[in-house]
Amino acid sequence: MAANSKNRYWIGFDLGGTKMMATVFDQRFRPVGFRRKKSKQGTAAQGFARIVQTIDEALESAKVDSAQVAAIGIGCPGLLDLNRGVVLKAPNLGWTNFPLQSRLEAKFGCPVTIANDVDAGTYGEYWFGAGQRERCVLGVFPGTGVGGGCVYEGQLIRGKVSSCMEFGHMHFQPGGRLCGCGRAGCVEAVTSRLGIASEAATAAYRGQAPRLYEQAKTDLGAIRSGALAESIKSGDTVIEQLVREGARNLGIAIGSVVNLLAPDVVVLGGGLVEAMPKLYVTEVRQGIKLQAMAPYTKSLRVVAAKLGDDATVMGAAALAAQAIESGKNHQSKGKR
Repeated sequence: MAANSKNRYWIGFDLGGTKMMATVFDQRFRPVGFRRKKSKQGTAAQGFARIVQTIDEALESAKVDSAQVAAIGIGCPGLLDLNRGVVLKAPNLGWTNFPLQSRLEAKFGCPVTIANDVDAGTYGEYWFGAGQRERCVLGVFPGTGVGGGCVYEGQLIRGKVSSCMEFGHMHFQPGGRLCGCGRAGCVEAVTSRLGIASEAATAAYRGQAPRLYEQAKTDLGAIRSGALAESIKSGDTVIEQLVREGARNLGIAIGSVVNLLAPDVVVLGGGLVEAMPKLYVTEVRQGIKLQAMAPYTKSLRVVAAKLGDDATVMGAAALAAQAIESGKNHQSKGKR
């Protein structure tokens, strides 16, 4: 992946519900400039202006002119029309039918590729992180929700128009708790940080988790991954049991996908894994063994992601570079 002699830089952008981040990369994907900002509630136009400002400041920090940028890749949450580059619906951002790709191309004068944020993160781990040189990489990212992505022989699996691998919305527990998608018993409802936090809050209220109660009371918004990890470290055994059970259940769900795809490696990322990597990898691995058929688990690696917050920006930049080099008009003929 190399830019031409004039346009020597790639930009990767991570558009999240709570933060946004832009990184400028040179031809060898070494970071040369960076800017991070909080995502603020508002209109899509206001959010777009903030994206532009973040990119401009990243370019300024890299001492790079926008004319030197070969392409921009941006990882986005929500439902996307990848062919048209439109954010169809992003509930955490409050966006509906926003033409992000064309607006960014008009602003910066270079090709833009949009991708699902977890797909971009998985692609980043495939190219630069824990999944390098593997035939099939399954990425699973438990956090507020549970996202998934899969790179198969160098290609991100996608639908005709949109991303797929909505791992968190596979049915997992008949009669289970209600999920944010409106259905009951999804993987996300059972194994996400929000799902675990709801049970942890109950335990704290009952006096079963005094350390957690000291930190966050019963406020779901305050019971984040770091708070859960600190609670476990401080001796709240009931919280450790809840987290281990959630991770084990996540592994069982992953085991079903292992039976379908026979991946070489499962890369685990997201806030919960970053806060408790050893616990999560151990429990997920055990869950996979309970569900996946033995021939598929013999050579399967289960590892924590290596890139952290850089996974999405690196993957998005790599997707933009691949779109340029393959001669495709951004996303029009398949997901890279």
